[in-house]
Amino acid sequence: MSQTVAAGVEAGEGERVTFTVGAGLTLVGDAWGPSDATPALLLHGGGQTRHAWAGTAIALARRGWRAIALDQRGHGESDWSPDGDYTRGTYADDVVEVARALPRPPVLIGASLGGISSLLGIDRGAPATALVLVDIATRMEPKGIERIFAFMQAKPDGFASLEEAADAISAYNPHRPRPKDLSGLAKNLRHGDDGRWRWHWDPAFMSTRDPAEPPREHREADAAAEKLSLPTLLVRGRMSDILSEEGVRIFRGQVPHAKFADITDAGHMVAGDRNDIFCEAVLRFLEAEVPAP
Repeated sequence: MSQTVAAGVEAGEGERVTFTVGAGLTLVGDAWGPSDATPALLLHGGGQTRHAWAGTAIALARRGWRAIALDQRGHGESDWSPDGDYTRGTYADDVVEVARALPRPPVLIGASLGGISSLLGIDRGAPATALVLVDIATRMEPKGIERIFAFMQAKPDGFASLEEAADAISAYNPHRPRPKDLSGLAKNLRHGDDGRWRWHWDPAFMSTRDPAEPPREHREADAAAEKLSLPTLLVRGRMSDILSEEGVRIFRGQVPHAKFADITDAGHMVAGDRNDIFCEAVLRFLEAEVPAP
């Protein structure tokens, strides 16, 4: 396992960091804040990239944390798995390796895929000081998952322009204002030699599903949750179609000490919808539950 930091980073931008996991895959990230501060490892949801966390990472760094936003395997600039291994267990193992490579146990902040990977990673031995789960718990709503899958699989040939991609996102998230500046969107897409824009993730990510049946997946997540002793915060987007009120109730029964924040005017992409309120909830939790960085 190795971690490297690139030199010559422009002022105001995150430092480029890399980690080596598994059979030599390189994971790429950006880091903000003092290198000797307590790390906060930010893990995005399926189909996203590390850039989804830029605003959150900067807010954490301003409060003294070493915030590291990571592209998970098969996403963004990180390597694609040569054998298409994108199961939940493999993502959890990546979390274990990255957390162990850091100079001290991090706070794990994971949205959707990143959250379940963090929960299972802790159960597999990932060192951590706290856990923040963002719109994910041990139960997910099937219709919401189907809607995400339909969106991710809708344009296998990509988009003719960034404007077309922005229209697709607006149709999926009608509650979020369509951005006028599309430069941020370009970071989540790759521009192919054919001139088309495609999502910045390995297509095999969608074709490779965890072979475990849902009851087994539930058992694994339930067992991990019921053993949680770390300070834990569950954040839900109030308009989420992935994490229901019943899902929250089940998780809080499994983890009685967990704190809970319900973010108004936010759906499944909580940090993107209301990053201001989200950051306030996370920082308030960390300042109350985790020793000062």
